[in-house]
Amino acid sequence: MDAPLLQMIGYTASIIIAVSMTMNSIVKFRWINLSGAILFATYGFVIGAIPVGILNSFIAAVDVYYLIKIYSKKELFTTLEVRGDNKYLLSFLKFHAEEIQKFFPGFTYKPELNTISFFVLRNMAVAGIFLAHREENDVLKVGLDYVIPEYRDFKNGKYIYHRLRGNFINEGFKKAVIPSDSPRHIKYLKKLGFKKNQEGLFVKMLER
Repeated sequence: MDAPLLQMIGYTASIIIAVSMTMNSIVKFRWINLSGAILFATYGFVIGAIPVGILNSFIAAVDVYYLIKIYSKKELFTTLEVRGDNKYLLSFLKFHAEEIQKFFPGFTYKPELNTISFFVLRNMAVAGIFLAHREENDVLKVGLDYVIPEYRDFKNGKYIYHRLRGNFINEGFKKAVIPSDSPRHIKYLKKLGFKKNQEGLFVKMLER
């Protein structure tokens, strides 16, 4: 393997590991760090830097261990319903206001609209907030479905739109509708089965 290619591998591995350090999500950190460690280990063994190869192989093994632990861990999901004027709800929205705007540009809290309000708890820790209201009798119009950075692994969304689907159906809802123009949020919605309609809204049918 020629020197320029080896240098490119080394630089790429360094950049990937540096990027992993900027991740808020522990899951993203582990995956990105794992790819960087594997690349660095390969680089180390190829150039004959055995300690570099061994160290990064160990780091990769640690990442794999924790990823397996994360994905196999059983978590208790539950909801905590709150009223529109709940002080913790208002403080939560204020604290996360800047981050919320990244996924829901222009979001403004309107207590009179958010008649369905609950926190999503994971092992009794607050992982996100869900605010919605009834529209056109059988439409669940979602105003906010925000997950804090530490829990952005799609589990919150699967819990709300899959495991709680029966609850929404029992309340008379046939579909969930969410407006969005945030690329990251749209990726989240598509992974959960939402499809964009002609009006530019993302829709998921709730009926069995």
